[in-house]
Amino acid sequence: MAGLRDLMIDPRRLLVLAAVALLALNPGMVAGWPAKPKPAAIPAVAPPPPPAEPLPPPKIYLFRGAMGPIFSTGMDRLSEKLIQAGFSADVYEFTICRWIGDRAIASYKEAPAPIVLIGHSMGGLCSIIISEMAAKENIPISLVITIDPAHATDDVPHNVERFINIFLSDSVLGGGNVVALPGYRGHYASYDLKENARVSHINIEKSDDIHRQIVDMVTRLPRIQPQAQADAVPLRYLVPADTLVELWDSGVRMPVRRGDTMDSIAAANRVPLWSLAQSNSIPENAPLTPGQSIIVPRHLMPPEPTAAMATPPRR
Repeated sequence: MAGLRDLMIDPRRLLVLAAVALLALNPGMVAGWPAKPKPAAIPAVAPPPPPAEPLPPPKIYLFRGAMGPIFSTGMDRLSEKLIQAGFSADVYEFTICRWIGDRAIASYKEAPAPIVLIGHSMGGLCSIIISEMAAKENIPISLVITIDPAHATDDVPHNVERFINIFLSDSVLGGGNVVALPGYRGHYASYDLKENARVSHINIEKSDDIHRQIVDMVTRLPRIQPQAQADAVPLRYLVPADTLVELWDSGVRMPVRRGDTMDSIAAANRVPLWSLAQSNSIPENAPLTPGQSIIVPRHLMPPEPTAAMATPPRR
């Protein structure tokens, strides 16, 4: 009996051997077995980028025109308003333009900070000269504002990030219709005030409303980070008579949607209708076609606070 037990195979071993043989003959059966379900992966949510550090306070240089202490006193008043707003702002005669330019470049190399240049009449010409000097040193100029600059003023160089010209095209003493060099990609806006009979070369730089807007621009400047200029469209306006000029930085192209009109786009963007008509060279009542592009003037503003991180979806 003992020999017979030795010849018998354990049924459990027989079952294992049969399963191995079956798998060897048909390995595709393994693929057909249902896999154990895996828990659904929770999509990763990237944290929002940290807010950009504000830039240092700008260094502001203002320049009077010829006989400045008599005819360019608005530059002194603007300097006082900038100082009251907490900035360092010095006023100079245009006759020492290159010397001040050398000082501004040396100061930037020692402690980089945004440079703001503002000039009236020959002081406007000086602002462009210093911008050209800085361009040779690869130094950016954050903001240049020329107020009825001289006719001899050069074109705006590429290192100027924002340029605004407020002028009288029929002015003999000023009248500089300053344009930008070919290939300029910064923000450009030009405002011709010749239709306003109350504005002249010797009072254009004294406008309290223009001063207020300049102070606001400079105040926002440290919180506006350098940005791609690909979408910046230059603006050139002949401001209607008896209209307070609004100093936009540049234009931006926006698509027309179904139902949009010139009036509705002007109202939605809080800009006067004439500004849309001039920036697009079309009548104020021009019909619009969905999908066409229209240029809308804009102010450069600091970015909105970062939105709260999105919560992942529940399983």
